[in-house]
Amino acid sequence: MTKSKIEKISFVASNGKDAQEALETLTRLYGNIDADNADVIVALGGDGLMLQTAHKFMNTNIPVYGMNRGSVGFLMNEYDEENLPDRLQAAEPTKIHPLGMTAICTDGTSHSAQAINEVSLLRQTHQASKLQISIDGQVRMKELICDGLIIATPAGSTAYNLSAHGPILPINSPLLALTPISPFRPRRWRGALVPNEAQIRIDILHSDKRPVSVAADHVEIRDVASVEVAENQTASNLMLFDPGHSLDERILREQFLY
Repeated sequence: MTKSKIEKISFVASNGKDAQEALETLTRLYGNIDADNADVIVALGGDGLMLQTAHKFMNTNIPVYGMNRGSVGFLMNEYDEENLPDRLQAAEPTKIHPLGMTAICTDGTSHSAQAINEVSLLRQTHQASKLQISIDGQVRMKELICDGLIIATPAGSTAYNLSAHGPILPINSPLLALTPISPFRPRRWRGALVPNEAQIRIDILHSDKRPVSVAADHVEIRDVASVEVAENQTASNLMLFDPGHSLDERILREQFLY
């Protein structure tokens, strides 16, 4: 990234007090270019804002650099008001491919969305969901009784997936993680790793009695009958991280916390 590319900075911020104060300070120090004309987007908030910003600027080739002014900041860099152009100059890019998700609802309607972190299926009522899992057209699990199922990217493997005891994936690994949420049967099934090129299909069994919703990051669809998920290689984001604090390094470090 050349110096000319970091002259036009656009700031976006969450509604939190810390984020809004940072927006005011950084705008005063460095100006605030309209996002459509910017060379870099600086997101001020937590991981939620970072995901929203990444979705908004997907396929624009405008990199996004986050600074943590929220509660959770795994995707964010440390907040510092000084020498921001120099930090942007030195930042290391990471290309992220989202998951493409298509859900067919029980009424026959079709809905599509993309997920940078994960696609998660969740039971809607007090009854456990019953799911059938197919990979590349072959049924791999006829019936999974559970509260839900997470399909996580490497970038999302340290988010909801980790909370559900799923594996942490290196950011460049060609894998997706399938992690059950509170599995009842098969009791000992703890999930699977599949190639990132896999075509994943989840059929909801007895959807009339055991309704299930699906969420692709922040987009939720209710009463689904089936869900198809695959990595979208035609879509991408560029996220910027300070040297020594890349997403690869954070994922590696996360695995040695205790």
